[in-house]
Amino acid sequence: MRFFSDNAAAACPEAMAAIVEANRLDTAYDGDAHSVRLNEAFSQVFETEVQALWLTTGTAANSLALAELCPPHGSIICHRDAHIQNDECGAPEFFTHGAKLLLAEGEGAKLTPASVDALLATVRKDVHQVQPHALSITNATEYGLVYSPQEVAALGRLAKERGLGFHMDGARFANAVARIGCSPADLTWRAGVDALSFGFVKNGGLSAEALIFFGEADVAATLYRRKRAGQLASKGRYLAAQILAMLKDDVWLRNARAANDAAARLAAAAGGRLVYPAEANEVFLKVSEAEAAALRAQSFDFYDWGPGEARLVTAWDSDQAHVEALAAAIGSL
Repeated sequence: MRFFSDNAAAACPEAMAAIVEANRLDTAYDGDAHSVRLNEAFSQVFETEVQALWLTTGTAANSLALAELCPPHGSIICHRDAHIQNDECGAPEFFTHGAKLLLAEGEGAKLTPASVDALLATVRKDVHQVQPHALSITNATEYGLVYSPQEVAALGRLAKERGLGFHMDGARFANAVARIGCSPADLTWRAGVDALSFGFVKNGGLSAEALIFFGEADVAATLYRRKRAGQLASKGRYLAAQILAMLKDDVWLRNARAANDAAARLAAAAGGRLVYPAEANEVFLKVSEAEAAALRAQSFDFYDWGPGEARLVTAWDSDQAHVEALAAAIGSL
């Protein structure tokens, strides 16, 4: 009974059916009938004109976005526990050709204007230090917390005042939107976000992620970077088809709600063991080594997350019987 990562979940039926439907002769790379519909499809979701690119990994989406927003001699502000800092093997630095990550603090991997201001205050405005050019946040965060539209907007205003590009790592963006129930626009461009890495793989996709640029962004350089990075798939129609199928009829939101609901059931059973509120599809528990072993002895699979903590991740296809069994097991610890 696996609760270690939503990356391991099955692809949803809509994504699989779309791949089969796309399995016919068409133009290669990104000129096919599916890829050319992405801008329009995402523009409808976000209620404004956007430019959308398919990619195969969230790491590539984050890194290409940051390469657009930050020059090699600049720096990117992110949380100390951000995925781009701890889990992408230096890809943001590689794709930006050397931009530095500046690490800020915040409870539950959330940044605030105060924490960003505190970090900015340490940077001298002279040629001997890298100057900040971008701000990156993760929504939902690495600890499963969700930024509200108001919280994003506060950071967006700060970014604009300081001349920073604003990027959102949305590997679990669907879970954040499902939690709040707001318009995707309110959580992104209306709040000042310039670029969004829109995750699909964790939410029922097979191999497709999206990079969304809002406003007047010129993505010409990003198109070349995508090719140079080995991310311009020759049969990109299979990626675009998955995304379109999950956008249709809000499949992406349906899947996210199912994952969130499963996490909420586990969180209810955890009670005082919760390290952070379970606002998306990740649950962090306080457990001893013996308790973690007891759960594993009952065939539950999950990650240890630092001393005395465990991370449980639910997915769009989490088996309800497994969820109930784990909730009961947690309750009996």
